[in-house]
Amino acid sequence: MSSFMEDKKKMWVSTLFLVALMAGTFFFLLRDISWSMLMDTLRKVNPIFIPLGFALMVCFVACEAINIRMILRQVGMRVPFFRCLRYSFVGFYFSSITPSASGGQPAQAYYMNKEGIPVSLSSLTLLVIVAIYQLVMMIYALVCFIWKFEFVSGGVQGIGFLVIFGFIFNSCLFFFIVATIFSKKWLRKGIMACAGFLHRVHILKDLAKVEKWLDRQIREYQEGAAFIRRNPKVLGKVLLVTVVQLSCQFLVPYCVYLAFGLRQYGPMDLIAVQALLNVAVVALPLPGAVGATEGSFLLVYKLFFSQTQILPAMLLSRGISFYGFVVISGIVSFAVHFQISRRQQREKKLKVCKESC
Repeated sequence: MSSFMEDKKKMWVSTLFLVALMAGTFFFLLRDISWSMLMDTLRKVNPIFIPLGFALMVCFVACEAINIRMILRQVGMRVPFFRCLRYSFVGFYFSSITPSASGGQPAQAYYMNKEGIPVSLSSLTLLVIVAIYQLVMMIYALVCFIWKFEFVSGGVQGIGFLVIFGFIFNSCLFFFIVATIFSKKWLRKGIMACAGFLHRVHILKDLAKVEKWLDRQIREYQEGAAFIRRNPKVLGKVLLVTVVQLSCQFLVPYCVYLAFGLRQYGPMDLIAVQALLNVAVVALPLPGAVGATEGSFLLVYKLFFSQTQILPAMLLSRGISFYGFVVISGIVSFAVHFQISRRQQREKKLKVCKESC
C-alpha cells in the first residue's frame, strides 16, 4: 500500500509541475490578447474537424499499441490489443509529464511487468519501438524538407537552430538505442559502470547480486533481439505502422486549418512544417516541450494563418494533440495503476488466507 501511495504521489507531483508550466505558458501568451476577439474567432471555427483531430490522435496512440503487440508476439508473448492500448496511453501520459519524454518507456515497462511481462522482453520491445520511431521521425522530416525545400526553408528559418539540434540529438539517441539492443558487451559495461558508482556512494549494497541479475536479464534480452533479427519482417511492419502513426499526429494542424475554413495550402504543406517542428522541440528538456512548442507554432504557422487566427489555431492544435490527450491518458494511467494495485492487494490477502488456513 505504501508503494502505491508513493507512486501516486510522484504522478501527482509531475502532473502538477506540467500544469504549472502550461499555466505559465498561457499567461505569457495570453496576457496582452483581446479575449473578446479570441472567443469571436473560435466561435467561427467549423466544429466538424475537431473530432476528426481527436480521432487522428486516437489512431496515433493505437498505432503504438499495434507495434507493442506485434513485437511481443514475436518474442513469444501473446498480449490482447486493448491491454497494449493501455500501455500506449500510459506511455503518452508519462512522456508528457517528464522532461524529454524520459518517463514514458520506464512507466510502460513497470506496468507491463506488473501484468506478467518480463522486464527483459518489455524493455526490448519498447527500445525497438523508440529506435524505429526516432528513425522514421528523422527520415520523415528530412524527406519533407527536401520535397518542400523552397516552401519550408523560409517558414522554419526562425527555428533553424532547434531543427539542427533536434536532428543531432535524435541521431545520437537512435545509434545509442541500436547499440543497446545489439551489443551485449556495450550494454553490460554501461550498466555495471552505473551500478559500480552507486555501490561506491553506498546507495547500492549488493553489487554481486546486481551483476547476477543483470547477466540473466541480458541473456533473455539478447535472445529476444536475436529472435527479432531472424524475423526482419516484423521490423518492416513496425516501420510502416510508425509512418502512419506520425502522419496522424502531423495531420492534426491540418484539421485545425480546415476548421478555420482555409483551403489555400494542401495537407503535405502543413505536414512538412509540422514534421520539422516536431524534430526541433522533441529533444528539449521540458515536459511535453510545453512553451517551446507553442512559441515555435506561432512562429512557423504564420505561413498558414492570419494574425487574428494564429493564436486560436495554436490553442486548438495543442488542445487536440497534447492538452486534451494528457487528460485522457492521465485518466487511463490512474485507472491502470489503481486496477493493478487492487489486484495485488487481493492476491496478497488470498496468499495470507491460504497460509493461515
